[in-house]
Parts: sequence; C-alpha cells; structure tokens
Amino acid sequence: MKGCGIVTEARPPAVALTQVTKRFGSVVANREVTFAAAWGDVHALIGENGAGKSTLMSILAGMYRPDEGTVAIDGDIVQFRSPRDAIARGIGMVYQHFMLVESFTVAENVMLGSTDTGTRLDPTGVSAKLREISAAYGLDVDPGAHIWQLSVGEQQRVEILRALYRGARILVLDEPTAVLTPQESDQLIATLRSLAAEGFCIIFISHKLDEVVKVADRISVLRRGELTGTVSSEGVSRRDLARMMVGRELVTPPARTDAVTTIGEPALRVEGLSARGDKGLLALNDVSFAIAPGEILGVAGVAGNGQRELAETITGERKAIAGRVVVQGTDRTNAHPRLIADAGVAHVPEDRLGTGLVGSRDLADNAIIRAYQRSPIARGPLLVSGAIARFTDRLIEGYDVKTPGRSTRIRDLSGGNQQKLLIARELAGEPNVIVAVHPTRGVDVGAAETIHDVLRAQRERGAATLLISEDLEELMTLCDRIAVMYEGRIVGIIPTWQATTEVIGELMAGIVPEEVLA
Repeated sequence: MKGCGIVTEARPPAVALTQVTKRFGSVVANREVTFAAAWGDVHALIGENGAGKSTLMSILAGMYRPDEGTVAIDGDIVQFRSPRDAIARGIGMVYQHFMLVESFTVAENVMLGSTDTGTRLDPTGVSAKLREISAAYGLDVDPGAHIWQLSVGEQQRVEILRALYRGARILVLDEPTAVLTPQESDQLIATLRSLAAEGFCIIFISHKLDEVVKVADRISVLRRGELTGTVSSEGVSRRDLARMMVGRELVTPPARTDAVTTIGEPALRVEGLSARGDKGLLALNDVSFAIAPGEILGVAGVAGNGQRELAETITGERKAIAGRVVVQGTDRTNAHPRLIADAGVAHVPEDRLGTGLVGSRDLADNAIIRAYQRSPIARGPLLVSGAIARFTDRLIEGYDVKTPGRSTRIRDLSGGNQQKLLIARELAGEPNVIVAVHPTRGVDVGAAETIHDVLRAQRERGAATLLISEDLEELMTLCDRIAVMYEGRIVGIIPTWQATTEVIGELMAGIVPEEVLA
C-alpha cells in the first residue's frame, strides 16, 4: 500500500534541490528547479525528452555541479565533486542500461568500485552480506551466479543490491521497467514499495504514466527545464500528467473495429527464418509469419530474445542461415540492405544514433542518407543543395521536428526529435513494408503520440508494419495481432482483441497458456 512508509514528521526531506539551474553553453537544461523527495516515499519524476530529468538527477548523483542553487541531503547542504561523494552520502543510481560485467559473478560485480574491501578481496564475505540483503528486501539472486546466466530482471536486482550493499538509502531508478516483463515489473514495484515502507527514499523516472500512478506517492513534472508541478498520485489521471508534461490535451485515437484479412500475396512473408547472434549462437530459430497490406503485426518479448536479429535479418543487415524473407512476392533473403530498401522496405532501427543517424552530421545530411543518389537530390554525381534544403524542410515541418534549423547537428536534438526525423526519412518514399524497432523508446508522450499517428496513417495507406516493442500498451493500442518471442522463437501469435497483459506476460516468460494452445 502506498503512503505507509516510515516517516518522522520533524525529519527534513531526504532530497531537497532548491532553485537549481544548470546551463550547457547557451542551453539551459534546468531553470530554478525546486524539488524535494521524502523519506519513506516513492517519488516519480516525469517529463518530455529534453525536459531536464537526466540533468537534474545527474546533479543529485554527483555527475554535474549546479550553476546556481543548492542540494541538501537529509537537511545538510552538500557539494558533490564526484559520484563517489554522492555514494558516500547514501545515494544509489540504477541506470536503464546496466553497468555489469557479464563474465563476472554477482559478488564480483558488487565488489567492483567498492571502498570497503581494502587491499584484500573477500568474495565469501560479500556473498554472505548479499544473501542477507536479498532476504531482507526480497531481491533473490545467487551471489555466485555469473551475470550472463541471469535474466534481465535478475540483473536489475543485482544493480539494486549493489546500491544497497554500498549503503544507499536514496535510490534513483532510471526507466527501471523498460526491459522487464509485466510480471517482473509488478515484482519490482512491490520491492520498491517495500523499500519505501522501510524508510528508504525512492526516485522513480519513467515514461509509463499508468505505472507512475501505480507506484508513486508523489509525482513531479518537468517541462523545458522547469518544474510545472508536484502532485499526489491519489486521484491523478494519466491524462492529467500528460497535459502537465506537454502543455496540451492529448487526442484519444479512434478505436479500430475492422479486421485485416490477407487477400492475395502478403506484403511481407517470413518462412522458417534462422540466424546467428553476435556471439555466433543461434539467436533466431525457425521463425515464420506473414503480414498483410494495411496490417500492423506487433512483436513482444523481453530484450535479447531474438527481436533485434529478426529485424536485421529481414532488412539485410544480418545473414540468414535458413529460411526465406519474401517482400511483395519476391525472395529478398540475404539481399544487400540497399536492395531491400529499394524494394520498398523501411527500417527504423533500435539504436537511432548508432545505426539510424549520424550524430555529428546535421539534419540535412541525415535526411538524405536514403536518397542522396537519386533525383532531385542528386544530378549525376553532384548533390543539389536547393533540393536538399526543400526535402529536409518538408520532413521537419511534416513531422513536427523541433530544431533551430536544418544545419543543426543531430546529436544536439532531444531523443524524441531525433526519432521523428529518422521516421520521417524512412517513410518519405511511402514504403510497402515498415520494420520499426522500439520506435517510441525513450521518447515523451507527445512525441510518442506523433509517432503513433504516423504509423496509423501508414497502415491506412496500405503499408504492412512489423512493430517490435517492449511497451505492451503500445502494442495493444496499435497492432492487429501480437507475436511473442522467447529464446529466438515465436511462441504465440494472438489477435489483439484477445490479448491480455497476463497472457502476453506468460508468453514472454516462455509459458504458453492453454488459451493460446487451443
């Protein structure tokens, strides 16, 4: 139950940031932000991409120093010179991307960077203390297990255990449920509520507004670097929070009532597809499905179960060792990525800056990556600057990319605006097939709404879309059917109107419910 933490009335807040301002050159990331989180509470921090959440928490964690304002821990004003100073004051940061060495054991990872091991390492003593902490807070992990042997949920427990081992009483978690199954998310939320009941202060950063309302006692909202308000989770709605984040009402999409039926050749057909992962092991195992024109097929699954390999094998970036990829009736298995793109397949990759965009180049250069050899962008071997400018401006305006101009470097945009430009570029040629991998990961609700509208419009146009996402709400909102992957296989494909969070969650854990078998 929320609100039952151990809080002493006279005790000052666990965290109190007062009138904090942080600038990076001419950019003001935080402007006079006053934020307080109490002992015994789960306090959520939400906001659009670029709203200043990460900067604010980096100040708390000792990564940055504020240009103005103060930071107080349990009533004492502090000046952190490094993350080590923050750790010494009981602050533990659990990042979305885990900082673990896969070849080490749990105990060995916990010992890394620890200041109390002296010159003599004592894995036995560390393991004993970890078992004690695990039992106390319901974080069951074997200290002797290697990280590569653990599930994603168990790895996250290791990160929390490491913070608790170091004496953290203030835990900051950045998008902690992004890679978890619904059951693992519920378990994590129960753990955080238990820690709050023990008197810990939990700061919870998330884009999942329903989850925020479920777990938090209080919720603070940042918009454009400023605090727009702090509210109690009691009685607040997802729509209220979204309005505070983006400054406007979000539009409720119309319900889809028509069923998609395949008439003739599917736009995309995958038959018995298998491929190896980066380590040479079988990552994609005998996968088959078909997507009709005007259909969105969702793919759910915990990260690392073959979703990335599936997208890369379809788009030619990874070689298939068995099976076929058929686009518009033509076998495109193991074709060069450019030939697959020219065949009408758009690809929104998982890693927008690592694979989809070039962060050091400007918007115009990134906009023409697909089209730089074709008219009117090119005239023979020469690029046409006027055509490039017009094309880029059309993408910026059409997809509401917020930027000072087309000459701005991609890395200087927020994640949501980077994603919108990437999607605008990929869809500019009206593709027949769209492979979209986590298209709204790490973007705020306003940008996500825009991206969802774009995918709906592409469906109405007749495009077939493979939508890979870890956000079940997104899949159940957009998709006609949902396929679930586990250990490289598709363990079930369910019409969305029959899908429930419980059934999808069981499939993500490798359990096939009777209703799916029937």
